[in-house]
Amino acid sequence: MTISPDTITLWRPVGPKELALIEASGMRAFPPRLPEQPIFYPVLTEHYAVKIARDWNVPASGSGHVVRFDVLREFIDRYPVQQAGGRDHLEYWIPSEELDDFNAAIVGAITLVRTFP
Repeated sequence: MTISPDTITLWRPVGPKELALIEASGMRAFPPRLPEQPIFYPVLTEHYAVKIARDWNVPASGSGHVVRFDVLREFIDRYPVQQAGGRDHLEYWIPSEELDDFNAAIVGAITLVRTFP
């Protein structure tokens, strides 16, 4: 789904509160992290995002959602890909204080692609 060689498509599982804040931004930015959330975790595959949204967000908050977005490669290449558990559980770890820069590197809109009740 990457729109150009200069971007990479990423996904993020979100709960209903985070989705509402993304919608409030006009689907253009992720909200600031809470004090107990020092890292922002976008993931590399839709499959992994679905697993988190369905298996973790739904039990924790009643619904889970998956959003898709494109980020400039020049920006995201500053961060190594992290393996969080299984070999297919790949994500980036963006420090919360760098989230504004991350949001500025998003190309186009954030798109809601899945919802789990």
